[in-house]
Amino acid sequence: MEWKQQQHLMKKLVFAVNGERFELSTVEDPSITLLEFLRTKTRFKGVKLGCGEGGCGACVVLLSKYDPIKEQVEEFTVSSCLTLLCSINGCSITTTEGLGNSKDGFHSIHQRFSGFHASQCGFCTPGMCMSLFSALINANKTERPTPPDGFSKITVSEAEKATAGNLCRCTGYRPIVDVCKSFANDVDMEDLGLNSFWKKGENANASRLPIYGHDGICTFPEFLKNEIKSSMDSFSHFPLSNSDDLRSAEVEPAFNWYSPVSVEELQNLLKSEESEVEKRVKLVAGNTGAGICKEYNDIDEYIDIRGIPELLVIRRDSTGIEIGAAVSISKAIEALKEEENTLSGSRGKLVFMKIADHMNKVASQFVRNTASLGGNLILAQRNEFPSDIATVLLAAGSSVSIHTGSETVLLRLEDFLKRPPCDSRTLLLSIHIPIWEPVRNSSSNSRLLFETYRAAPRPLGNAVAYLNAAFLAQASTDEMSEHVILDNLQLAFGAFGTKHAIRTRKVEEFLAGKHITAAVLLEAIGILRATMVPEEGTLIPYRSSLAVGFLFDFLRPFVEHSMEPKISNVISGAEIFNGHLNGHSNSLAHKASENGNHCGDHLERPDSLLSAKQVVETSQEYHPVGEPTEKAGATIQASGEAVYVDDIPSPKDCLHGAFVRSMKPLARVKGIQFKSTSASERILTVISVKDIPRGGMNIGCKGLVVGEPLFADDLTEYAGQPLGFVIAETQRYADMAANQATVDYDMENLDPPILSVEEAVERSSFFEVPSFLSPSPKQVGDFSKGMAEADHKIPSAKIELGSQYYFYMETQTALAIPDEDNCIVVYSSTQCPENAQVVISKCLGIPHHNVRVITRRVGGGFGGKGRRSLPVATACALAAYKLRRPVRAYLDRKTDMIMSGGRHPMKINYTVGFKSDGKITALHTDILIDAGFSEDVSPIIPMKVIDALKKYNWGAFSFDIKLCKTNFSSKSAMRGPGEVQGSFIAEAIIEHVASTLCMEADSVRKKNLHTFESLKLFYEGSEGERAEYTLPSILDKLVLTSSFHHRAEMIKQFNGCNKWRKRGISCIPAMYGVAVRPTPGKVSVLNDGSIVVEVGGIELGQGLWTKVNQVTAFALGRLWSDGSQDLLERVRVIQADTLSLVQGGITAGSTTSESSCEAVRLACDMLVERLMPLKQRLQEQTSALSWDNLILQANLQAVNLSASTLWVPEHKSAKYLNYGAAVSEVEIDLLTGATSILRTDIIYDCGQSLNPAVDLGQIEGSFVQGIGFFMLEECVTNSDGLVISDGTWTYKIPSVDTIPKEFNVELLNSGHHKKRVLSSKASGEPPLLLAASVYCATREAIKEARKELLSCSGHDGSSFTFQLQVPATMPVVKELCGLDNVERYLQTLLSHQ
Repeated sequence: MEWKQQQHLMKKLVFAVNGERFELSTVEDPSITLLEFLRTKTRFKGVKLGCGEGGCGACVVLLSKYDPIKEQVEEFTVSSCLTLLCSINGCSITTTEGLGNSKDGFHSIHQRFSGFHASQCGFCTPGMCMSLFSALINANKTERPTPPDGFSKITVSEAEKATAGNLCRCTGYRPIVDVCKSFANDVDMEDLGLNSFWKKGENANASRLPIYGHDGICTFPEFLKNEIKSSMDSFSHFPLSNSDDLRSAEVEPAFNWYSPVSVEELQNLLKSEESEVEKRVKLVAGNTGAGICKEYNDIDEYIDIRGIPELLVIRRDSTGIEIGAAVSISKAIEALKEEENTLSGSRGKLVFMKIADHMNKVASQFVRNTASLGGNLILAQRNEFPSDIATVLLAAGSSVSIHTGSETVLLRLEDFLKRPPCDSRTLLLSIHIPIWEPVRNSSSNSRLLFETYRAAPRPLGNAVAYLNAAFLAQASTDEMSEHVILDNLQLAFGAFGTKHAIRTRKVEEFLAGKHITAAVLLEAIGILRATMVPEEGTLIPYRSSLAVGFLFDFLRPFVEHSMEPKISNVISGAEIFNGHLNGHSNSLAHKASENGNHCGDHLERPDSLLSAKQVVETSQEYHPVGEPTEKAGATIQASGEAVYVDDIPSPKDCLHGAFVRSMKPLARVKGIQFKSTSASERILTVISVKDIPRGGMNIGCKGLVVGEPLFADDLTEYAGQPLGFVIAETQRYADMAANQATVDYDMENLDPPILSVEEAVERSSFFEVPSFLSPSPKQVGDFSKGMAEADHKIPSAKIELGSQYYFYMETQTALAIPDEDNCIVVYSSTQCPENAQVVISKCLGIPHHNVRVITRRVGGGFGGKGRRSLPVATACALAAYKLRRPVRAYLDRKTDMIMSGGRHPMKINYTVGFKSDGKITALHTDILIDAGFSEDVSPIIPMKVIDALKKYNWGAFSFDIKLCKTNFSSKSAMRGPGEVQGSFIAEAIIEHVASTLCMEADSVRKKNLHTFESLKLFYEGSEGERAEYTLPSILDKLVLTSSFHHRAEMIKQFNGCNKWRKRGISCIPAMYGVAVRPTPGKVSVLNDGSIVVEVGGIELGQGLWTKVNQVTAFALGRLWSDGSQDLLERVRVIQADTLSLVQGGITAGSTTSESSCEAVRLACDMLVERLMPLKQRLQEQTSALSWDNLILQANLQAVNLSASTLWVPEHKSAKYLNYGAAVSEVEIDLLTGATSILRTDIIYDCGQSLNPAVDLGQIEGSFVQGIGFFMLEECVTNSDGLVISDGTWTYKIPSVDTIPKEFNVELLNSGHHKKRVLSSKASGEPPLLLAASVYCATREAIKEARKELLSCSGHDGSSFTFQLQVPATMPVVKELCGLDNVERYLQTLLSHQ
């Protein structure tokens, strides 16, 4: 410790947040993040915790650094959930509140997010705003021409990628991209989507947009600049290591944060720690590794290495570029691009350009901005992180400089990676990337080739690659033979299930000096497969196939140039070289295999993420209902002022809770111990089943019939079940302590857990479905007769469907506050406050009126905040009730994913008979549903599945469906519960029949579409009037407007001339039954004429408040027949409160908005009835009467200005069907299995939309969530049933780069629904079913790929059927396209030689 005391010590930690000065003389714990500080110690709550991994963007802020020598401010985004508070000394932080607010005026970013309808639940919006703001200000720093007024220097291409790392579960991203593009100087205003700034048909003029000023926000306050300048000669506040970096130092010994300014100081510091064996020391630069390697144990001391000049060097010379280990990835990218520009005319710039481009695909911008290059390599070397950067640098022949003890050693990167894991004394100093030049040879034309590859679940952003690779080679053409010869090959592969990236030297040695032919490449592939052997359980066949595909893609132009005469006439050796040189090897390969044919209008648009068109009709019949008004509260969501549960300031003496979870699915709990750490020392108590008051119940969730226990009582029933609730003084300590718990289990004499539906059947483990919820009728028609009429039969076929996690951006959260007289107030992020009230009162053993549950807004729900929110609220209430102190909890993402269940997995077996023309005559299905360990809402799922399955006329239809009880977490309602699975089962059967008959699936669909007569038979009671059955006309219109048949022909041409890319197109109908429910509403007019509304429905982002506002304004506005009184701005919907408005029910099923609107309309009618006589009397006295005067007189004359009602729908009109259809076109890559959605067209019948903007957002967001289910999202469990896809690294929801490149939606204003609420129909869930069009289009593309694959083996591919599992991820698609398709292709070339 003697050396530490000799350091210059910083007396204070000084920084700014939104222009306000913060000064800290001490920091309790150096592991505190910037996010935690902002949310707990400041009033700025706009920054949100979404994942804690840097993977979602909800926590993004702008960090600004000032260089007093250059007098320049550098600004960039960071993940505040990973950024350590102690690392921001001398910096300025800007959150979305710093851009603008409701008091001082909103920023144009806030206004445009609202005006383009780009914020739904709003939880992710502040982070989106900051990502966009950073992109705008950094674009404006470029030397580009000054843009027109109101625009930034940012381009459309850049704008579309501005929020590429930010996740949104609500919107579907399209309107967010429109917001970003609206600032671009090269945008075509007509391309921007539906907004509130101009109406359809009006001139889309930039002057109508909220004004954007380039210099309106000060990101670095003058007082902080002055303090930094004044400290230039003193270390009292801001010790400066160099002009580019401001660093923190130790405030006091307890602070445990050190900032050495040289390698020698760092080594001395590390030596001083060696004697203290128990201490855990961490070297940090950006701390982004904490998002990968979670830290559940204490870090005793942090050493900030950003102040060491040797680690920040960027040095260029004739041999290459040296980059310091502490340089951020973003800075490294800039340096490589600068190097590329300085190497004018040099072939060597190719390597730097490719490395920079590849690095841009690693992580997200806000992570790359602080993640260090050296940190990435250390993670790869020490923690076996599958680093892309390590792979590309390995192929480029990079070397590293490391300091071990007293010496500095220069190592090849390959040797560095092979070393034993680095200990704390080994310091990575810098990375050297050499300049590569072609070897000149007088007898040959030599060129340098370099290419990088990456196959990952997402093209951009936070996704670990399935495999990455980079290849470097010297290629020459013999002038006599014109053969292409490769030399000096460096083939690197990484992320393939081994410890680190490797060079495949045996393949390199084999290829060196050889003329690249099909035979040579085939033999090289054999060596590659033998060399690269991934570890068990790491997608071995897929990853091996990817490696083959990457190598083939690199060498393919040479092979096809030498083997196929028609190709050699098109491509010369020089073209091949130039193609590689300019980074277009893929395009060249397409040119080689396709002879330049891109099939008409199907040109790729690599610089454009999205184009879109929205067709909506507005109506004045019920004005302002029917207008696309902005979502209520959208602007304050963007500005960070909207208050979610975790934004509510903690009351005095507030405590925090976290669940201790079981790791076993079925076991006795003998005891729970906690590791001795600073976190466990801060545990105040652990709440368990023993703490439930006398008279209370161990209940944490209300099922439809039976409840679910709050805590396991001696016996755990699923892996992840709560065992106890740790209480600590902060959320971080509660979370850390809970993760440090060790549970002692006993499984002796227990039956094995049930971890499959088959085991449930064997052991007769089922939940009973009440008769009133059972699907009916049990069958339609005579199944035996239908099978007898069939020309063809499929006697047995299987379908398996997995789960889907909600991934709402706001995890489960609650705040419980003890109140007087044995009462308790609970703020819960729930879709059903009423259920929370019931469960809490049962658990505590107190009357319902002692429990007040309040919910203002929810940061995304999708069904997961229905019953799955109840255990969190109940645990907080129980702890607060026992301790008589406020208790809150905000689940970390991992705990949330493990506990929250999700969509119901299913296994289906079916038998189907059909005619030769595709008409199905009979269908029987056997369906096993995995409900998990408790009932929850599972009893409604069978009925939902069967209703959706009846979307086609099966002739005769019968079924058997069982609800299986297993030892998994309880599954609950998720957007379209049961209907998504049922609708998909129907489509899978149609596809199977079509494949068996060698017919087009879309013709089979049309053949089995319901007539109105069959609709009445299958959907008795829900079919409505004949004119309401709009599905046939929707399909006809969609086929026409989407140019379906023309595009299908173009796809045939495309597939005929493209060997390694195939396209498919599919048209899917949706039929979705919903039911409106009894719903309360209350409308009160205050003295000043403002209107307060309460409804049972909860604002989840679906626009419920917005529609209620509109209906209220319409209904009360009818007092003036001329529409002269616009009341919309006077209406406010307030939070749900179980003691203020009773019988609120659950917000679910897509119909709560319309039900709430109707309840409010009836309440308004009551007020109109009371006010109309007074109005008529007053108008007799004066011709002009305003709303204000009317309400003034009503108060004076004691008119009751509050009306409540409970709307109960008529039984005959409670249920109805929704219709829609979608056409999707996709393209698959046969070498990787990647699927790109080229275009989607949707027509959806909204009836007469209450708000077209809201409904459009629901349709797009629901569809994209469906893309996740069908194409991306894998719920993976281990052998004990514990969820292991438990964060953003392992669970991939759709991102902006995975949605349709062209996304067109039309709202059909059918006007045939007079029994509906103001002729409207639901929009929240039904469109999710239409995402199956993407899946089915993918199947069509795979079918074309398999035809070629099987024809290579001499088979007629058209006669083969196959099953495409859900989700159709890259490995799944690739396997069906052929894991050995490259080898088969090369063998075919050889056979034709």
